Amino acid sequence: MDATNIIVLFLAVGILLLFQRVSSLSARLDRLSRLEGKIDALLRHQAIQYDPLGDVPPQVREALDKGERILAIKLLREATGLGLKDAKEHVDELQRRRGGVAPSKR
Repeated sequence: MDATNIIVLFLAVGILLLFQRVSSLSARLDRLSRLEGKIDALLRHQAIQYDPLGDVPPQVREALDKGERILAIKLLREATGLGLKDAKEHVDELQRRRGGVAPSKR
């Protein structure tokens, strides 16, 4: 086998492994989606209201309601003493839980 055939073989194996990983992640996302649906049904059945921002300081909630993500991060840091990275991740998670789209990672 020459070098070209070996490179093609490695690329083919790499692509197969990548497709397998994507398939596995897709199956996990499907399972999580079904679990979220079941939890939502249980909460509705028990008449429980879930507020993803229940433990968030009011000023952070207001900033998120206005779509002011950077202000929300700043206010969360001031209220909790979190570092920048942790506060950003927390605000991104809050946006995701509320159904908003958290910014993609760069």
